[in-house]
Amino acid sequence: MSRFAWFFAGCVFLIVLLAIGVAAFIQTASGFSARVPPSKLESFLAHRFRSQAMPADRNNPVPDTPEVLDQARAHWADHCAVCHANNGSGNTEMGRHMYPPAPDMRLGETQHLSDGELFFIIENGVRFTGMPGWGGPGRDEQDSWKLVRFIRHLPHMTPQEERTMEKMNPKSPDELKEEQEETEFLNGGPIHEPAAPHHHH
Repeated sequence: MSRFAWFFAGCVFLIVLLAIGVAAFIQTASGFSARVPPSKLESFLAHRFRSQAMPADRNNPVPDTPEVLDQARAHWADHCAVCHANNGSGNTEMGRHMYPPAPDMRLGETQHLSDGELFFIIENGVRFTGMPGWGGPGRDEQDSWKLVRFIRHLPHMTPQEERTMEKMNPKSPDELKEEQEETEFLNGGPIHEPAAPHHHH
C-alpha cells in the first residue's frame, strides 16, 4: 500500500473515531448540560487554547498602593462579586451555575497567570464561558489594571474587607426596601408589619 493510501486510511479512521466520540457525547443525558463539571480533558484543552491565544505579557502600569486597592475593591464589589464573590471564591448563585463554574481566584490556577494574562481576560473575556469582555472604546484600561492588583490581593483578604464590600454590593429592590425599613426602625420610625393575607371566597 502506498504512503498516500496509508495517510488517507488514517484520516478516515480519525474522522470515524471523532464521529463516534461526538455521537456518544450527545447521547449521554448530560451531553450539553451546564450542570455537569467539565472533564479533565475538556479543562486541559480549554486552558491550553486560552494560553495560546493570549498575547505577549505586559507589565502592570498601575502602582500597587492602598488608594488603587481601595478603588479596585469598590469596583469589584459593584461589578464582579455577583459571579466571583467578594473574596474571589466564585461561591455565588451565578458563579456556581456557570459552565464552567467561576474559578476560585485565590488559588494557583488564577494566581499563576501573569498580570498581562489577567488583564487580557478582563478586557476580552473568555469564549464559551460566562466571562464577558469589559474592554472597548471609551473605557479606561486603568480600571482593568487596578482589578489585576485586586486579584493579586484576593488570597490575603480579611473578614473586615469582606464586610466593607458587602455594603457596596448591588442590592435588589426588595433588599433596598428592607434596608430602608430597618434604618427607619432604628431611627424611631414606624414598624412595618407584613401585609395580612387576602382570602378569596
